[in-house]
This record gives sequence, structure tokens and C-alpha cells, in this order.
Amino acid sequence: MKRIIAIALLIALLVGGGAFWFFYNSAIKANVDTGDSKERYFYVYSDWDYDDVRIALIDEKLIIDISSFELIANRKNYAARVRPGRYLIKDGMSNIALIDLLRSGVQIPVNLTFNNVRDLPDLAGKLARNIEPDSLEMLEALMASETIAHYGFEQHTFVAMFIPNTYEVHWNYSTDKLIARMAEEYKTFWNGTRRARAAELKMDPVEITTLASIVKAETNMTEERERIAGVYMNRLRIGMPLQADPTLLFALGDRSITRVLNEHKEIDSPYNTYKYKGLPPGPINMPESTYIDAVLNYEEHKYLYFCANEDLSGRSNFSRSYAQHLVYARRYQQALNKRGIYK
Repeated sequence: MKRIIAIALLIALLVGGGAFWFFYNSAIKANVDTGDSKERYFYVYSDWDYDDVRIALIDEKLIIDISSFELIANRKNYAARVRPGRYLIKDGMSNIALIDLLRSGVQIPVNLTFNNVRDLPDLAGKLARNIEPDSLEMLEALMASETIAHYGFEQHTFVAMFIPNTYEVHWNYSTDKLIARMAEEYKTFWNGTRRARAAELKMDPVEITTLASIVKAETNMTEERERIAGVYMNRLRIGMPLQADPTLLFALGDRSITRVLNEHKEIDSPYNTYKYKGLPPGPINMPESTYIDAVLNYEEHKYLYFCANEDLSGRSNFSRSYAQHLVYARRYQQALNKRGIYK
């Protein structure tokens, strides 16, 4: 009897030890293969459950032995702790290391960069390139009247809340969370110093941004931003129409126009700054911070006019008198004619 008991205990130990070793080996052995690279990003979508994650790992050929992964996943109850995100998976990771990472929700942020943005649809497309929500979902959130009102803007001014830059965000940010983040960045940018300067100019942040958007549309020459801003500030001060071609093109909604003609100036729109004095209702694009600061720190001078240089280099000729401006304008028009640019 003692011998039978001893044999039974030995068998139990062997079976238990074997089971323990199998489990231990399944937990710690290398089971992640990232292919040619040492690491890869793995995306877990917000509506995914455990089966979706498991299938994605198989489809992307990241798991060597799926059975051992499933064993450890069940043991650690991963199905109850699936967290969306963008995870950095390293080659040779063990099952337990991989599952602990996916359970933790600790993900690698993405750099969300946007610039040269025309309008909200354009912004939605650029934001959606690096985050989970698609462009349609993003656009619906950006155009929602309740969202715009919540942040104190109107449909034609909401674009001013977004300051082009590079932001570090989580890939699975919801549209609401991302917009809230941009609102915080807007508040940070419009600090006490900038708001005080805007107040000195008797303008608010949206008005400054609106003028900055015109300056952005007028030039890509860094050295001319403050000077062009100064021209428009001079016009505003004396009650002269801004007569800004970019606002006219915005009103026309035709980006193919390369030469503004007198017939274009007849359009009846609040963005037609040839017809209506003062600033247009809102920004005509999304200016970078450098253009906003160029308006806040505009160059003080007596220029009232500027015209593109006839060499078509992007530089401008500035003048105080309309007579001199006409000289520069004729040179520019002749340069366009010479190159066959008539519209």
C-alpha cells in the first residue's frame, strides 16, 4: 500500500511539474515575431474584443504559437481587460510580456501634425491620417453646431481655435477628446501676453487670426509677413477697404483662379473686402502661429499698398501712394501677360 501511495504521489508530482513547466514555458518563451524589423506597431481598435485582437495577431503573423498565447491570455483574463491603443510590439516578446502590455493600456503616442489647412473639411482629412477616427467621423464632429457653440465660436470662426503645430496625442483619442485637447492648446497659445497685445490693437483673438489668415494667403516670404500685416493695419486704421484678393478668392470658392479680374470684384459676399470695409466674418484658412504673431507684432510704416513683384518670385513691392502702386501693378500685369496667365 505504501509503495502504491508513493508511486501515486510521484506520478502526481510529475504530472503537476509537467503542467507547471508547460505553463511556465508558455508564459516566458519568445512568441512574438515582428519579421524583418525589431519592432512593429499593433493597433487595437476601440470596438474590439479579445477575439478581434487574437485574429489580428494571427493575420499580421505576429504570434508564433497561438495556442500558448491563448493559454496565457485566458489565465490572465485578458478578455476582460482589452484596451484600445497603439502598442509597440518588440520581436521576441513572451506571451506574458505581450499580454501585460496590451492589458496595461500603455501605448506609444503619435505625432499629430497639421499645417497649410484651408478649412474644416481639410482639417478633418489631415487629422484622420494619424488617429483612429476616420475623416467623415472627424468632420461630423467639427461641423456639429453644439460642439462649435460649446467652445464659444460660430461656424465661420471655429477654424480659429485650431493652431497648426505638432501635437503628441494617443492614437485612439475620440473626436470629442481631440477637439477638447485643441481647445486647451488654443487657451495655452492665447496667453495673457498675446491677449493683452490684441487688446492694445482693439482686436480679439479671432480677429487677429482672421487677419493672419489673409497675411498667410498673401505671402510665404517670412521677411514680409510683418510688413504686409502693417499694410492691412494701416488700412483698418483709416477705414480703407482691405481690398485683399485672397478674401475675394475665398468668396468665389474657386481655387483655380490665378489672376483676379475686375469682374471677380463684383461678387456680393461679406468676404469681398473690395466691397465691404473691415475684416471678413472669419479666417479664410488656418494660419500658423508665426502669422498670428506677425499680426500682433506688425511692422509700423506708412505703406498702404503692395503688389506682387514682376519677377514672380513671391516677393512684393510696397508703396505709400496709389500712383506708385499702379506702376508696380502694371509691371506685374505685363509679367502675367507675357507668361500667358490671363485668369
